[in-house]
Amino acid sequence: MGSLSATPPLITGLAHVNLTVPADTLALANEFYGTTLGLTPRAVPHLQKGQLAWFDIGSSGQQIHVAFGVPSDFEKLSRRHPCFKLGSPDALLELRQRIWDHFERGGDAAPKEADRPGAANSGEQGVEYPERFFARDYAGNRLEFSI
Repeated sequence: MGSLSATPPLITGLAHVNLTVPADTLALANEFYGTTLGLTPRAVPHLQKGQLAWFDIGSSGQQIHVAFGVPSDFEKLSRRHPCFKLGSPDALLELRQRIWDHFERGGDAAPKEADRPGAANSGEQGVEYPERFFARDYAGNRLEFSI
């Protein structure tokens, strides 16, 4: 068997992460993921309009897809989550404030949970973890944000 280091990697990144939300809440997804998080909405396949929302993560080629889940998906808050990488400590603080402001403002698209700026984050604590914070979107999906 040849050396693994000489073989190019088969997996080179993530194309997208799919998150589920309750039926008929794509407008809320657009408000939270598009407006609050600042992701860029992207056209979905014609046959799936009204069933999906897609968002570009910067110019990385990576995306967040939002699709309808079944009611049992939302009965228990899961620890599974994507982690979004931010470009700087200042960007991390700015986004944490934006998410907290939306949480405080409330509304149907508001996050269900958000780490308060200046307070400890809601994840495990330790020197191994980079600077980060967590939130839950309006459907209860856990999201991590890190530098």
